[in-house]
Amino acid sequence: MTGSFGAGPLSESADVVIIGGGVVGCAIARELSRFDLSVVLIESSPDVATGTSKANSGILHAGFDAEPGTWKARLNVRGAQLYAELAEGLGIPRKATGSLVVAKDAAQMETVADLRRRGVDNGVPGLEIWNRDQVVAHEPNISADIAGALWAPTGAIVCPFLATVGFAENAIRNGARIVTECAVTAIDVVDKQIVAVQTTRGRIATRFVVNAAGLHSGEVARFAGDDSFTIKPRRGEYILFDRSVGQLVNTVLFPTPDKVSKGILVSPTVHGNVFIGPDAVDIEDPEDKETTAGGLAGIIAGARRIVPTLPLATAITEFAGLRAAAGKDFVIGPSPVARGFIHAAGIQSPGLTSAPAIGEVIVEMLGESGLKLSAKPSFVPVNPPKPRFHELDREAQARLVASDPLFGRVICRCETITEAEIVAAIQSPCGARTVDGVKRRVRAGAGRCQGGFCGPRVTAILARELGIPITAVRKDSANSWLFLSRADFAAEETAHA
Repeated sequence: MTGSFGAGPLSESADVVIIGGGVVGCAIARELSRFDLSVVLIESSPDVATGTSKANSGILHAGFDAEPGTWKARLNVRGAQLYAELAEGLGIPRKATGSLVVAKDAAQMETVADLRRRGVDNGVPGLEIWNRDQVVAHEPNISADIAGALWAPTGAIVCPFLATVGFAENAIRNGARIVTECAVTAIDVVDKQIVAVQTTRGRIATRFVVNAAGLHSGEVARFAGDDSFTIKPRRGEYILFDRSVGQLVNTVLFPTPDKVSKGILVSPTVHGNVFIGPDAVDIEDPEDKETTAGGLAGIIAGARRIVPTLPLATAITEFAGLRAAAGKDFVIGPSPVARGFIHAAGIQSPGLTSAPAIGEVIVEMLGESGLKLSAKPSFVPVNPPKPRFHELDREAQARLVASDPLFGRVICRCETITEAEIVAAIQSPCGARTVDGVKRRVRAGAGRCQGGFCGPRVTAILARELGIPITAVRKDSANSWLFLSRADFAAEETAHA
């Protein structure tokens, strides 16, 4: 059984409807696809990973920060373990870099010791307190005034976009449907039982709904008459440096945390870049992703306390991401007012790390709520491997070009991304439908020029492969058209005359 992806017609009914196509929703869909069920995930945007999962640090936390006994503590540690087991098979780039929480004085060293004790309580393996010499030996570019650090060998980094796509693609391969550009308008509840989800594409009859709507999960809860929690958007700004920076840092470097956030960090990415950030600013508008002069200055100042010699001249982009804060812990569990309605909400850090573990817990809760879970013998736990041309040696590249001439056409020169890779990203079960969708899957446009050169070529390839006119190609969101037809341009001119 094979599922589907895109803005097609809805099923009239489903065993389970998942609301939200971020990493959590897609991980839940994959976990449910293990069973003989009809599963439909609906996402209001044209693609998965367009919200919090898009502007994410990409860090797999070890699990020492969360209070013991919380959902965050339990699911962080389990999630980190699951990524180590699943990432390669799902095509999710992951590097086991470890992480360091850096202390500047004796008081911060006491906090670091407390974090170690908390991590041990949470079941995090291998935690060590390092002295200054050990830290400097591992990180030569670190600030000279450090006192020591907490070393967490199970910390890692991952590509958050490909994590989401990896879960989504595997869910689709195992029969789940993901319907994009489909927003919830109402949830029907009869005698305190979920009976249907109303959407902009029609009605889906169902007795089970999973609320994984991220920043909008509070609104989705209200559709079912549930006001048991409130989501507060929290914005974090980042600066990303070009790969020419080289090995500035070897691992994820955290400052000693405060009560609000883990602080401004310096980290490598799985693609060879380095980034700094994020800060943490509570805001009102769940769509406010602006970057600010003050925010960026604060990020730079904070990062310089850890790594003084930041290569600011090599910055290639600045961006902001939003987190769905709902209190000190995740909001996970059955709704208190509607049977069959399960929340996976308030998923802020360490939500990316916890996502596959959240999937396990939500499926368990659905079973306890009455969903029949019959294991599917045909479940395939892995995705077919996709070659990454720029990572191969010359002989392997030559073999690919011989097998398909499109591997010989480099579209994105910054990242050495070929036309064959872009075509595959569009044609895959969870295929790109926008320019940014291609960027998230294969990194065309993610390099130093940020799509300045390859953007038009990617647009043309999308139009060709999707069988749509150039004027129908979008950058990312529903109305982010890149080009106007002559008729549209004339209408715009007339409207503004």
